Amino acid sequence: MAAQVIDGKAFAAKLRERVGRQAAQFEQAAGRKAGLAVVLVGEDPASQVYVRSKHKATVAANMESFEHRLPADAGEAELLALVERLNADPAVDGILVQLPLPGHLDEQAVIAAISPDKDVDGFHVTNAGRLAVGQSGFVPCTPLGCMMLLTDRLGDLSGLEAVVIGRSNIVGKPMAQLLLDANATVTIAHSRTKDLPVVVRRADIVVAAVGRAEMVKAEWLKPQATVIDVGINRLPAEPGTDKGRLVGDVDYAGAQGVAAAITPVPGGVGPMTIAVLLRNTLVAAYRNEALDLPEGAL
Repeated sequence: MAAQVIDGKAFAAKLRERVGRQAAQFEQAAGRKAGLAVVLVGEDPASQVYVRSKHKATVAANMESFEHRLPADAGEAELLALVERLNADPAVDGILVQLPLPGHLDEQAVIAAISPDKDVDGFHVTNAGRLAVGQSGFVPCTPLGCMMLLTDRLGDLSGLEAVVIGRSNIVGKPMAQLLLDANATVTIAHSRTKDLPVVVRRADIVVAAVGRAEMVKAEWLKPQATVIDVGINRLPAEPGTDKGRLVGDVDYAGAQGVAAAITPVPGGVGPMTIAVLLRNTLVAAYRNEALDLPEGAL
């Protein structure tokens, strides 16, 4: 029997709708809309697409969208001064600096300059620390979105064996921490892991976030595993076509014959990222106004 497809697009649409309703309630309670500021430095085409889609999604969710664009040759002092102004602006609840930045700018210094309470990307070291010790902070959007899909599919994760392939600060490490907090038994695997297929085959839950096209093969998977594929890789264009195919880090066609459920690429984890960004922004707004979060809504 073919694996059930975990429809991230449909789940994200419901989450965005829920956030939009709660954002309207926030506006009534606070007398203002929740606000997300996005900073774009330079003309990177992919970044421009992301910023446009974030703007549209923010407005659609009944929130204010503040866009700030700086030229590619903007100095670090100019960017840090902008971040400081946004930190101090009471209309701004969340700040997102679109990555990657041009090479002459220090990404870590810029992320560190964002107030942890407005760091809706969850990249600030303070928020990483809060996650590690179980305190309330902001979790990076992609792993939190993955976690929502997993708990929706499986319910209680207690005692399940999870393998996270990839150890990035943006996905792998926070994903492992979230799974640990949900009482799963967690292994983080990576490029130096010995016998990776053997490690993966133990897992009831596999989260692939390594950035290598179709690396995880069907025979690596435990029968009836739940597979979350975070990867997004463009294969070279085939003869007669002008665009390469988008694939994940898992051999989707093969895995469908083994797994119980799997996220597709595209249409799985991707749509969750912006939906969770909106959710984080609304949570920040409630906290910034010292209002109680609506119970169970987010």
